[in-house]
Amino acid sequence: MIEVQNLTKTFLQKDGSQLYAVDNLSFTANDGEIVCLLGVNGAGKTTTMRILSTIFRPTSGTALINGYSILRQPQKVRENLGFLSGDTGLYTRLSGREFISYFGELYGMTKSQINKHIEEMAELLDMKSFLDKKIDFLSSGMRQKVSIVRSIIHDPQVMIFDEPTSGLDILTARNIVSFIRECKIKGKCVLFSTHIMREAERLADRIVLIHRGRLMAEGTLEALRQDTQQTDLDDIFVTYVNRQNMEAEVMNNEF
Repeated sequence: MIEVQNLTKTFLQKDGSQLYAVDNLSFTANDGEIVCLLGVNGAGKTTTMRILSTIFRPTSGTALINGYSILRQPQKVRENLGFLSGDTGLYTRLSGREFISYFGELYGMTKSQINKHIEEMAELLDMKSFLDKKIDFLSSGMRQKVSIVRSIIHDPQVMIFDEPTSGLDILTARNIVSFIRECKIKGKCVLFSTHIMREAERLADRIVLIHRGRLMAEGTLEALRQDTQQTDLDDIFVTYVNRQNMEAEVMNNEF
């Protein structure tokens, strides 16, 4: 599972001020559960996920991935985590199979384990027709599928997807959505980010709403509907943004 504890990440601005990309954020995601990190572009979703995957180090706070600390046990975190980002780099001179196999070897897997996992994922994501072609000649959707298999070749318990369907055609996006659901069926912990409200409605067991790096609300879609008296997730999100803005205005007036 994922346990995020008071996570904060600041970046130094040119004028010397601190930008709070993530601001005291806490939430959990359990095994066998799909949790959606939902917010507009720039809300802090990608920064949060890069911290959880040990790419960034938090300014303060911490998180546990399958019981391992991102601060004290980063190697163990990476062994238990599959992280997919929309801008994952690919070595285009290799074929998809070669590229995936290389990462499997980095995880210490045997060739038979690697080949078994590649065949299983190629079947699930409909990759067999291009698996042995050079990545340089693949479409964006095909490359995204290669990235997915590269991310999960070691069969991790925790899966993190950062905007996994962004820019993809509808058929490729549906395959990826099916794969996310398959992860849940297998009992994996899944955290995915999106700014697409419809995607969150279709996939998430729980939704974590963030805005300007801060937690606005979290819960099932039904719980969020009851709290806001809104049905559509777009309207629910706007309601929480308005609440957050009003609370900030009240605090500013008090001081």
